[in-house]
Amino acid sequence: MADFNSDFWHWYIAILTVLSILACVWLLRWMTTGYKKTDTVEDTGHIWDGDLTELNNPLPRWWLGLFYITIAFGGFYLLLYPGLGTFSGMLDWSSRGEYEQEVERVEAEVGPLFARYQQTPIVDLVKDETAFKIGERLFANYCTTCHGSDARGARAYPNLRDGAWIWGGAPEEIKTTIMHGRQAAMPAWEAALGGKGGVDEITQYVLSLSGRATITELVAGGKEKFQVFCVACHGADGTGNKAFGAPNLTDDIWLYGSSITRIGQSIAEGRNGNMPAQGEFLGEAKVHLLAAYIYGLSQGNQ
Repeated sequence: MADFNSDFWHWYIAILTVLSILACVWLLRWMTTGYKKTDTVEDTGHIWDGDLTELNNPLPRWWLGLFYITIAFGGFYLLLYPGLGTFSGMLDWSSRGEYEQEVERVEAEVGPLFARYQQTPIVDLVKDETAFKIGERLFANYCTTCHGSDARGARAYPNLRDGAWIWGGAPEEIKTTIMHGRQAAMPAWEAALGGKGGVDEITQYVLSLSGRATITELVAGGKEKFQVFCVACHGADGTGNKAFGAPNLTDDIWLYGSSITRIGQSIAEGRNGNMPAQGEFLGEAKVHLLAAYIYGLSQGNQ
């Protein structure tokens, strides 16, 4: 509610809510006022199964009282908690505030557990069974959505076990990737290459770099275009450049798919990969353990 960029919505919700509560009170009063008790019970004229008649008896007072109590409770609740537009309530409660308090409480309890490993080099933590298990649990909680429970990734999400690192696989490089995130950008080249023909030539040349079967007559033209458009990032030999996040094209490991169609699509339309920064959310101590676990996987641990 506090994210409204116009006062209109605050007043719209607040007024509509108050009017709805008042309307409930009026409806109850209107339906129950002026009823005169008589010896004859009025029926509504609705009859089922021949002799089952709906009667027009008034609600019992205790039942009617429950309606009024409910309405009063709703009004009292709206005074204490958010519900009337941007009004935060007299208790100033918010779900975000409750979440932050819970995080602080948990951090106070478990923070020292993570902190005691922070000064230990990552390569040593890989050999520490307890630290490695903690890193495994952190990975299961925060990383499996993208990289899978087995850390083998999926299309557009890298395999963390194969030793092929776009941004570098040294312990500190892995930690930097987790802490600060990565933003990769592969430009769309179809127009610059002169259309589909140029894309096909580059595709065939790129396939040849990893020893894949190719259409020989297209490779020469693809190599010439590669030297003009691709060497700045991927290098003259196609082995990539981790400073730019440019992948190695000679290892036959493909982030977006290894088929001719997928590789051609990457060249023609470009790719934009994003690894969110986790440092602010997890804190350096947890990231340190996570980096140790992931580095361990790439070294064949587990």
